[in-house]
This record gives sequence, structure tokens and C-alpha cells, in this order.
Amino acid sequence: MKTALTIAGSDSSGGAGIQADIKSISANGVFAMSVITAVTVQNTMGVFGVQDIEAEIIEAQIKAIFDDIDVNAIKIGMVSKIESIKAISKGLRRQKNLPPIVVDPVMISKSGFKLLLEDAKETLIKELFPLATLITPNLPEAEEILDDKISNVEEMKKACIKLKELGPKYVLIKGGHLEEDATDVLYDGEKFIYLNQKRIDTKNTHGTGCTLSSAIAASLAKGMNIEEAVKEGKRYITVAIEHGFKLGKGVGPTNHFYELYKNANLEIK
Repeated sequence: MKTALTIAGSDSSGGAGIQADIKSISANGVFAMSVITAVTVQNTMGVFGVQDIEAEIIEAQIKAIFDDIDVNAIKIGMVSKIESIKAISKGLRRQKNLPPIVVDPVMISKSGFKLLLEDAKETLIKELFPLATLITPNLPEAEEILDDKISNVEEMKKACIKLKELGPKYVLIKGGHLEEDATDVLYDGEKFIYLNQKRIDTKNTHGTGCTLSSAIAASLAKGMNIEEAVKEGKRYITVAIEHGFKLGKGVGPTNHFYELYKNANLEIK
């Protein structure tokens, strides 16, 4: 069985972070492993606190996995401070023949809580972007990285070019925050691929970025190329959003296992 390692923070409500990553990777037929970078105090209404894991423990988790298990893909999500980012970079650079790496530069939660400390942004770019096979920022994250406004597809294309210059092999800018229909733009350094999607009328979108990037990593683990993996990830997250459900008092999660439940004739309530 193929494997994928997620390096990210824990979401106590289960809709995003490590929990969403493990669900997404598993739903896509790949064995999920994890390195936890932080524990968040979180529910459907927001993020209320973060406790970072010590850098030595982050690095030790990475070593423990690679010492024992073949890793076929890696997804990196929430890393909030400089020490955590450097620990990940150091831990990964020690490994030979790294598998494809998807970096989802998580910066701000939907409720506005800063998940990446201000002084850590440059370290994230310097240390992790050059390791990345693919980065998957949404529009606010791309704007934060480039310190520039992005409001339409043409500006997304220009942003892709600038982000590519920071080191990743491929760039996927997600257009969920566009005012019109959601269009994602994938860039390989030469051509642009547009992934168009009619906007789904739902507020149950907690963890969509985590879920998509993990699904892409799972597809890369199975041997798909970047374009195939991104398109399959997009297909998967679209179904998961369409069948998202109300949970708690705030923004509900996507439905990670909808297709598996449906195929197994399990009733979803």
C-alpha cells in the first residue's frame, strides 16, 4: 500500500489540520502517517489558541517515520513559527530521494486567527518552497506571500509566475475567494491550466484547503503526475464540499468519506 505523510497542526474539532489530512489521504486509498507541529484550540466557530510542538520533537517524528517506512508523498500544512519550519526543513533535507512534497502555506484561519507568525513567513518561503513539488496557496495566502492584491484570473497568472520564482516546481493558486465562479490556476513554469468550478452554495467548507492538498499528495503517492493529481484532488474536494454537513454552531466540515459511504450503501445522517 502506498503511503503519505502529513506534517501539520492538529484541529481538535476534526474538520481541518492533521485530522482532515488523515481522512482525505485515507479516502483516496493511501495509508496516512503524521508529524504533528502544533495543537490548536479549535471548533467550528474558530481557533482560540495554539500550542507549538518543540522543534526537537518535530524533527524526531520525521526521523522516526523515515527510519522505518517508505514515504511515497508528503503534505506540509500548518507550521506557525521559525523553529518549527527549520526543524521540518532539517529533518527532510537529511533524507535521500525525497518523494513529491505538497506545501499548503496555511497562514490565517477562516475565523481570522493567525496560524503563521509574522516573522516566520520569510523562513517558510526560504526553507520549504525550494523543497516543494507543488505549493497550494489560496488567494489571501498568495497575497500575503507576495504582498500584492489578486482579484481576477489574470492577476492569479502573474502571481503564479512570481511564486514559481520562489522555488517550487509547480504552483496552484486556489480561486475560492474570487467574486465570480471559483477558478484554480495551475502553473508549471511554461503553461497555465485552468480548473473551473461553479461556486457551491454552502457554508460547510471547514478544512477545504487541508483536504485538497492532502488528496493531491495521495494521488502523487499513487504515481499520478502533477496535472492528474491536481485534477483528481479537485474532483474529490468538489464532491466533499457538495456533501458537506452541519456540525456545531459555525462552519461545518466537508464530507471526506461521502463516496466510500455511498459505495458501501451506508446511510449518512
